[in-house]
Amino acid sequence: MEFTVNLPYFKKAISIVSNIVSAKTTLSLLTGVKLVASADKLTLIGSNADVIIQKDIPKYMDGKQVLEVYQPGSIILSAKYLSDLVSKLPGEIHIKVNEHDRVTIQSEEVITTFNGMNPDDYPTVPSVKEISRVQLASNELAEIIKQTGFAVSKNESRPVLTGVQFSLKDNELIAVATNSHRLALRKQKVRTGDNCTCIIPSNTLQELTKIIGTGSTPINVSISEKHIAFEAELTTLYSKLIEGNYPDISTLVPAESKTILTLDTKNLLNGIDRARLFASDRKNNNIHIESEDSSMMKISSNSTEIGNIEETQAIYSIEGEKQFKIALDGNLIVDALKVIKEELVMISINGSIRPVLMQPKGNNNYLHLISPVRSYETANT
Repeated sequence: MEFTVNLPYFKKAISIVSNIVSAKTTLSLLTGVKLVASADKLTLIGSNADVIIQKDIPKYMDGKQVLEVYQPGSIILSAKYLSDLVSKLPGEIHIKVNEHDRVTIQSEEVITTFNGMNPDDYPTVPSVKEISRVQLASNELAEIIKQTGFAVSKNESRPVLTGVQFSLKDNELIAVATNSHRLALRKQKVRTGDNCTCIIPSNTLQELTKIIGTGSTPINVSISEKHIAFEAELTTLYSKLIEGNYPDISTLVPAESKTILTLDTKNLLNGIDRARLFASDRKNNNIHIESEDSSMMKISSNSTEIGNIEETQAIYSIEGEKQFKIALDGNLIVDALKVIKEELVMISINGSIRPVLMQPKGNNNYLHLISPVRSYETANT
């Protein structure tokens, strides 16, 4: 195996694939990056066993030659040391591997030798025999992940809740995440005639956001029975799917509400954030929200050891019953409000023990449900 590669393109490719590699794994092969040189491209692969990231460097990029392969082959090199070394090299890189997996890396007058690892036992890239396929712009996909991924469960006792459910039906993608105490749902119009449902690990989606960027680059999503692949230009992320049945959430969103408030999103976020200062104690982690009159509401919290805080905020509009009071976990409210871009948010209340519905004013494609931690009356006894 022997090739010469442009330094900036090689450095970028290494940073993408090595990000998934963990130094804590007990499998030495998974601490490395696999390099595969073929006649017309160099492929770099990183994996943590559940997720595989593949980055291709073709012979020509941006109108210039960036790669020359003299002898095809493959090798595994330590991700950490390769990344650290390449970041310090002065120019174009020449890599040569001998029959004993001994690797020589030369850049101008700098010559380094590495002990490579045999690539034969490295995890193979899964063959995604797709049952469904859809294309999304990278900024759309990033926003979907941002508005749902935070709501997954951190408890491994129910694995399906640690992922985000993607459902394709009638040219629409519906992403859902829940941990039983809150639920985030995001809809996105897509062009596909396929219908399918899968559960994607939240860690996979977080890794994906690191490589897809925020532009409008097309992302091709291929879904098979056990795997999913996200392909963006010369980068592909492969991941296992979570097996199991996701909870039926079709009956959770209330069709009607006793009280519907419209509030300024930023003001509400700041007010809840302030109230959390006195709601950090696990025994007193409630934020109380109640009506003062038809135009004002009160936000308050208290700690038996520290004190209490309260403030009033203007209600932009109110429909239904004018009197309301409810206690919620302030952290859950803040998480939901942080990913709402719209200036106004609608809060739908159905009493002190029913979930609260939050959604942007004028945008029915995103909603959030939050269960009360306990009734307002119980919280004050």
